[in-house]
Amino acid sequence: MAILPILQFGDPILREKSKRVTALNGSVQTLIDDMIETMQRANGAGLAAPQVGKLLRIIVIGIPGQEPFALVNPEIVKRSGERIVSEGCLSFPGHRADIKRSVNVTCKALDRQGREIRIKASNDLLAQALEHEIDHLNGVLYIDYLESEDQLQTVTASEQP
Repeated sequence: MAILPILQFGDPILREKSKRVTALNGSVQTLIDDMIETMQRANGAGLAAPQVGKLLRIIVIGIPGQEPFALVNPEIVKRSGERIVSEGCLSFPGHRADIKRSVNVTCKALDRQGREIRIKASNDLLAQALEHEIDHLNGVLYIDYLESEDQLQTVTASEQP
């Protein structure tokens, strides 16, 4: 496994839409392993393939207290409610902002073995991470939800996501 460089805000790849994964071959499995290791090393709750320069619809989630997992071709099929959350991003270090996210999120995807799964999350970090990482697959960053850059808060490294 390898630690991959995380692209930073301003890199045009972060604004591109990712392509669907058509085969869960060895290179995809290696990418998933590398993404999990990279996310963990960066102390993140999630990481999307575009953040490591791969325009593929793959995300990994690592919620404290749970085993990290990968979702391939994830899409949100249902969301409801609205809440304000403090959010940051490994591609935009040193900043956080309060943004609106859904309370309830249902996502469908393939797991890394190619089985179709559904994940339901409600009012927790998992719901937030699913929306955040799937946004990355569509070239959307959390700062796009801000009305003004004045809403960004500077944070120290220990307060990072």
